[in-house]
Formats: sequence, C-alpha cells, structure tokens
Amino acid sequence: MCSHYQTLKDAELLLKKFGVPKKPGSLGVYDMWPRRQGLFVRRPVEHDAGDEAVPEREALIGQWGMIPPGTRPEKLAEAIKKSTFNARSETAHQLWTFRNAWAKGQHCIIPADAIFEPDWRPVDQGLSTKSVATRFARADGEPLGIAGLWDRWHDAAGQLQESYTMLTINADAHPLFKHYHQSGKEKRMVVILPEGAYGDWLTAPAEATRDFLLPYPADQLVATPMK
Repeated sequence: MCSHYQTLKDAELLLKKFGVPKKPGSLGVYDMWPRRQGLFVRRPVEHDAGDEAVPEREALIGQWGMIPPGTRPEKLAEAIKKSTFNARSETAHQLWTFRNAWAKGQHCIIPADAIFEPDWRPVDQGLSTKSVATRFARADGEPLGIAGLWDRWHDAAGQLQESYTMLTINADAHPLFKHYHQSGKEKRMVVILPEGAYGDWLTAPAEATRDFLLPYPADQLVATPMK
C-alpha cells in the first residue's frame, strides 16, 4: 500500500513521457500524501463528443483519495477521512467508493518520480520495531506511470471536484516488494505501467482493466533506504 509518493518537478517531462499536449497550470504538491492535491493524466471526458479540438490526453489536479460521486454533503467530511488513496484491484469493482470509476473504465495515470514503502526488516541483526522508509524509483531514472482510477464529486458548495486512487496488486511473490511491509501481512504494490502501455490503458474498456494489472519487473526498479 502506497501512502507517500513524489510527483514530477519538470513539466517538460509530463509532455514528453505522458503525451500531454500542454503544460498544466500546476504540477500539484511534489511530496504527496493522502488527501493532498496531486496531478494525474486521463482521457478527457469530452473526448467521445466528436470535437476534434479535444486532445487525446489531459493533465489535471485532483485529490489523492477517491470520493465517490453521489456522496451527500453531510457525509463529505467522513468520506474525505477514509483511506481511499489505494484501491485493491481484487475488490475495487465491488466497493461503493471505486465501483463507478471501475465500471466506466475511468482509467488514469499518476506520474511520479518515486514511491515510498516501509521496510520493517531488522537492522544489523537487531530487533528494531521501527520501519525504514524506502524510496522506489525506476533504475533508468525515468518517471513512473502508476495505474489509477479517477472520479468526480460535488463539494459542499456544489462545485465539481476531481479525485483519484492508485490500483494495487498482491506482491507476495514479487522479488523486490515481497520484502517490504510488516512480517505476516500481505505484501502489496501499486501497478506501474510500462511506457508503451500508457495509451492503451487510458482508452481500455472496463472489461479489459485486469489485463494491465501486472507486477513491474524488479530489475527495472531501485530501492533506496531513507536513513
């Protein structure tokens, strides 16, 4: 489960690597934690309306943590507090928070310099009860493209807002991620897309979603303890 990541600092990378036609007004907060405003890439809502002026992709800012559409104003404060920044791919299609986005194939990509996970393994044969934050990045230095879902909700003033979540898969057998998180608990990892799959992911129908939920090769990642 990822609860901390770093987005991009360079807007040119967004254009070059994620096919966004123009720079957004903001890249959001660089050090991202749940409920902060971050950047994600999606196929524009208006894309299928037949307007040739609508680009294939757009980058916009939304809350990291899904708020389901239809959430009543009196329930918003409660909904915002929930841990909806990650969505388990095995159950997302069933849960109220994510099922609308899953059913509609509302796929997005979350650009990131790196993600962070806790390492609970004992240090120097000791019996440490503290975790060591570990930074995961691509070995070639290029940005990560994390698979996610997006949705829209109305705030207390009735204004339309955007939110997104990262999709996760089991990592018990992953050569790298199996070593992280607490002992005895299931290992999880976010879905990191290969660059060649970005376009297909954003346009894939809901029934093809699981075809993309694959583990990223361990030898293409580097893990750095933040001591």
